[in-house]
Amino acid sequence: MRPLTDEETKTMFEKLSKYIGENIKLLVDRPDGSYCFRLHNDRVYYMSEKILKLATNISRDKLVSVGTCFGKFTKTSKFRLHITALDYLAPYAKFKVWVKPGAEQSFLYGNHVLKSGLGRITENTVQYQGVVVYSMADVPLGFGVAAKSTQECRRVDPMSIVVFHQTDVGEFIRNEDTLT
Repeated sequence: MRPLTDEETKTMFEKLSKYIGENIKLLVDRPDGSYCFRLHNDRVYYMSEKILKLATNISRDKLVSVGTCFGKFTKTSKFRLHITALDYLAPYAKFKVWVKPGAEQSFLYGNHVLKSGLGRITENTVQYQGVVVYSMADVPLGFGVAAKSTQECRRVDPMSIVVFHQTDVGEFIRNEDTLT
């Protein structure tokens, strides 16, 4: 386990800023202690520095994971956000989309959100902006990318895609073997 390089940090923070904007600093400087990001086997983990010190007692080849996995770097050095980061990013999300109860199951099976399933959307959401998808009961369901801006969503037909699916909480069940 090692600290992220400057290039890796920049790539990861650019991806996180699509969803939470300037609130990234709230993840690191928390009132309950100091937190950090560490890389292990191409995956980025988020943990308190207290846990980091305890993890140094375990050899790298025996260490499976420590902290919360925020995502992983692909072979082409792109950062892919994992669903395990949802609980940490959802409270700080700048742009949100709420889906109707009938569209929740469709989203949780990995489908895009259609206009007919859109409950609400944050004002001034621009096209291709990262959004956190919520149920109407304010339960975070996953991440997506806005296919249309807020203004376009108002006049588009009901079968048009308004949010591209990226990941959802149903991924735990569909891909439980590869999420470690």
